[in-house]
Amino acid sequence: MKFVQTVAELATRPQNIDTLQNAGVMPLLRPLLLDAVPTIQQTAALALGRLASYSDDLAEAVVKGGILPQLVYSLAEQNRFYKKAAAFVLRAVAKHSPEMAQAVVDCGALNALIICLEEFDPGVKEAAAWALGYIARHNGSLAQAVVDAGSVPLLVLCLQEPEIALKRVSASTLSDISKHTPELAQTVVDTGAIAHLAQMILYPDTKLKRQVFSALGQISKHSVDLAEMVVEAEIFPAVLDSLKDPDEYVRKNVSTLIREIAKHTPELSQMIVNAGGLAAVVNYLGDSKGNVRLPGIMMLGYVAAHSENLAMAVIVSKGVQQLAICLAEETDDYIKAAIVWALGQIGYHTPEHARAVAMLNMLPKLLGLYLDSRSSEDLQIKAKKALKSILQKCTYLPALEPLLYDAPSNVLKHVLCQFSKVLPHDSKARRLFVTTGGLKKVQEIKTEPGSDLKEHINAINACYPEEIVRYYSPGYSETLLERIENYQPA
Repeated sequence: MKFVQTVAELATRPQNIDTLQNAGVMPLLRPLLLDAVPTIQQTAALALGRLASYSDDLAEAVVKGGILPQLVYSLAEQNRFYKKAAAFVLRAVAKHSPEMAQAVVDCGALNALIICLEEFDPGVKEAAAWALGYIARHNGSLAQAVVDAGSVPLLVLCLQEPEIALKRVSASTLSDISKHTPELAQTVVDTGAIAHLAQMILYPDTKLKRQVFSALGQISKHSVDLAEMVVEAEIFPAVLDSLKDPDEYVRKNVSTLIREIAKHTPELSQMIVNAGGLAAVVNYLGDSKGNVRLPGIMMLGYVAAHSENLAMAVIVSKGVQQLAICLAEETDDYIKAAIVWALGQIGYHTPEHARAVAMLNMLPKLLGLYLDSRSSEDLQIKAKKALKSILQKCTYLPALEPLLYDAPSNVLKHVLCQFSKVLPHDSKARRLFVTTGGLKKVQEIKTEPGSDLKEHINAINACYPEEIVRYYSPGYSETLLERIENYQPA
């Protein structure tokens, strides 16, 4: 008794683990799992669970030491305290890798854990649900094995139990099952899980809300049908209040859920907009920093991508201003790439949409990110694509002019193309283009005859009298001086 208690106590501190392993503690604990005294069995299992939880190597040692079959056998036979300890060991082994989880499945643990889900004691149910979740989270085939063992209806029953801890773990395990494939998510939905999860979105318990929103998000992401079933559970507009939750994981999981629903169809996006979702997400972006912003940023992009009207709704909700602030504040390239992508989705529809982005001085910023050698490859690609798609619609010339000075020729051709479209029909713009130095700059651009650039420049020059174009061409002042020198007064 003293021995197992001391080992279990020592195993709580990471600095002792290697010493315990080197002292050969595993083979000494194994026979004690079958000791005649229940407390010794439980404490031995607890010590093994703590060791296995610590690292892959120790989990592997538990598997190789033949300890799992003993635990599985005991799960069916022993009292509730032992069952909790045994389920803890299985969870500690399964969490490390798909291979370790497979080893737990191979020794027949699933059926024993399912039986534990039917126990009267909520602590045993919780320990079993937790172990099943750790098995299911790795990949689709392990999650399928957990489903095939008959876990889902029992987990949905556990959701309805009064104990908060059991509700949390059941929701978490359902989330881990749902995340892999549409089929697995459908299995969870078919047992009526959505209605029970939806009832818990206003629960005061923070950790439970994290898991509930995570599960609803994992179900929604796979298909239009699944997303619609989540929406039909009447989670809006109640969900939007949780975007103001003090817990950042709750906020992130809620915004992920909203993103997963919005991405599927214009109708689902419109429903979120009608519920006040855009304003809520824009405020959420203003109150958050870093990675927590990511799902909200992407949600704005998905909504805007669906249609001109939805993109305009994002603009009216001050979405572009908020994205501009995020772009100025964030330092991680992957977040910047999402912002740039979202701006592209907003700006590519019509000249009006492009203007909303361009007026906030976003075009030079996009160009800067594209040209910056420190930008990640993904960020450069997304910045270039967004810039190109906005430029092709942008007719707001004051925003285009700064690009004449910095843009490389592959971007410049799109800029000049827009000038060549607008200038022939707008006398005010033609005059401004001269006085701001734009026309002079265009004459200085070196081009190949017959290239797109050359054609756009010719089209721009055709908007002006020939002597004006000559006047702004490089070398014209020298030509004038020569004429003065060669001039013979009468």
